[in-house]
Amino acid sequence: MISRLLVANRAEIASRVFRTARKLGIETVAVHSDADVALPFVAEADHAVRLPGNAPAETYLRADLVIEAAKVAGADAIHPGYGFLSENADFARAVEAAGLVWIGPAPESIEQMGSKIEAKKIMAAAGVPVLEAPASPVESDLPLLVKASAGGGGRGMRIVRSLDALGAEIAKAEAEAASAFGDGTVFVEPYVEAGRHVEVQVVGDGAGNVAVFGERDCSVQRRHQKVVEESPAPLLPDAVRSALHDAARNAAAAIDYRGAGTVEFLYDAASERFWFLEMNTRLQVEHPVTELVHGVDLVELQIAVAEGVGFDTPPPSGSGGSTNGWAIEVRLYAEDPSADYQPQSGTLATLEFPGAARIDGGYTSGSEVSTFYDAMLAKVIVHAPTRDAAIRRLVSVLRTAKIHGLVTNREQLIGILGSDAFRSGEVTTALLAKENLLSTVDDPGAAVAAAVALAEATRRPRVPVAWRNVTNQPQRTVFEDDSEDGLVVEWYGTRDGYRIDGFEVIDAGQDRVVLEKDGLRTTYEVSIDGARIDVDSSFGHTALRKRPRFTDPATQTQPGSLLAPMPGSVISVLAESGSSVTEGQPLLVLEAMKMQHTVTAPTDGVLAQINVKPGTQVAAGEVLAVVEEETS
Repeated sequence: MISRLLVANRAEIASRVFRTARKLGIETVAVHSDADVALPFVAEADHAVRLPGNAPAETYLRADLVIEAAKVAGADAIHPGYGFLSENADFARAVEAAGLVWIGPAPESIEQMGSKIEAKKIMAAAGVPVLEAPASPVESDLPLLVKASAGGGGRGMRIVRSLDALGAEIAKAEAEAASAFGDGTVFVEPYVEAGRHVEVQVVGDGAGNVAVFGERDCSVQRRHQKVVEESPAPLLPDAVRSALHDAARNAAAAIDYRGAGTVEFLYDAASERFWFLEMNTRLQVEHPVTELVHGVDLVELQIAVAEGVGFDTPPPSGSGGSTNGWAIEVRLYAEDPSADYQPQSGTLATLEFPGAARIDGGYTSGSEVSTFYDAMLAKVIVHAPTRDAAIRRLVSVLRTAKIHGLVTNREQLIGILGSDAFRSGEVTTALLAKENLLSTVDDPGAAVAAAVALAEATRRPRVPVAWRNVTNQPQRTVFEDDSEDGLVVEWYGTRDGYRIDGFEVIDAGQDRVVLEKDGLRTTYEVSIDGARIDVDSSFGHTALRKRPRFTDPATQTQPGSLLAPMPGSVISVLAESGSSVTEGQPLLVLEAMKMQHTVTAPTDGVLAQINVKPGTQVAAGEVLAVVEEETS
């Protein structure tokens, strides 16, 4: 019996495992980098051990440091979570060699499924359908998909639509895979343009017995990374559903799988055919939707199997045969979908959700989001009797959540859930490649409420704000927007309160304003943080920034300056100082939060100045280089 459990991970998944451990009466140990010391998961653990440094390579990816931390803390078991070392066979062996319980599959299973090339061979031998890569592709084989054999999370993956580009795309995928996984092996397979990503949850006892806990649809993806997941999968014929479950069971049994794992398939709805993609030999990010629909605790099952509970004894949380209702999960990321998904970092001023959802989160109000790790802030999951009810409930939770301080993908998630494609259930992995589905908050009262709150924050007690005997000129509050004049709110401060055309101010305070327009009364909650103002109402969230009356010359940059769109590390510099460049030409590549961003030339000209080199750490807004337009 496990008595003290170390989680070799961070943030959301560490908190999730701790929750089950506490339920079972197991003590918990957190390991943390310097950047993560103030995050909630560290405080939630009974014990914590520091891993000096910040970058994953010097902290969470250091198997020796993690095992030493377990010894220091007196832990007798290690749970790897997902990502980092969770699918590292050498780490699993080292844990067992140290006399600790490894909560995961046998190292041999990890190795067999860790190479997508070898995994396909094993699956084919077990009778599981696989996509066959053409030996010598021709035009009729297009499009093709280049994939990293040891990859995941969309890295080392390239779609190829021209045979002329195949060689270059393979080279790029090899370089990216070598950087991300230490293994540059890639392979090519047919790319199913309008496929659905359907995966099956399995739990094995290591003796060939496998329980299946239904399937999940994870087709909504950006950059080959999942954004929305649900269970059960919509519009799936019963015969296909049954065949998927059988294929997953056979796949896991073929390697005597132990613990929780996921078998992923690509499904073509038109032909009702499916093919094996890969097996994740760990707990998946999206496991909560399975837990809610099947009434199980998958972490509890992982621990039970690790403690030797075989399937001759019923699993402690049920056998997973029947389903109950519908569950949908969305991943809330600190990123800007309107700017090529640039990751965001900084202080998360407010993060609050209403009580109608399960929140598996790694951050809280006031947390600092660093550039060293994945940009996911939280998973928001709802469970309802029907799919339509789950969608409506999830949209409401997202719209009324308070998320201040950082740009997130919240509006995109709302747009996805409200789209005709998603509501019909006919989603494919190409959904976000066609449009980003950003929803918009159309609420003219938000700026008015912000202006009133700002005025209230600066007025003296019992003195009407900006009151004048002769009110022939309105006061003006200007917020930043894309126009030259900005977003202007004009208002008067009178003895009787505020007067604003079109709006009646029912109640005014610096954190709460009630407005009425055309007979409709709306309450606005306002948060002021310097020049940034966040406004929340039943319409949704609006982030505003007050425009300064005068521009500080020190903030001006010379024309042609290329500014860092995010804090991060310079991966490569692709042009030399003094060279001629063309508009759109890649000049530098930055990396932050496990994502890369290419900085391109804004115009034809000469690269007059380069201020960075590979390895340079840069802050958001820092001048990376300067392109001067060529003159006649």
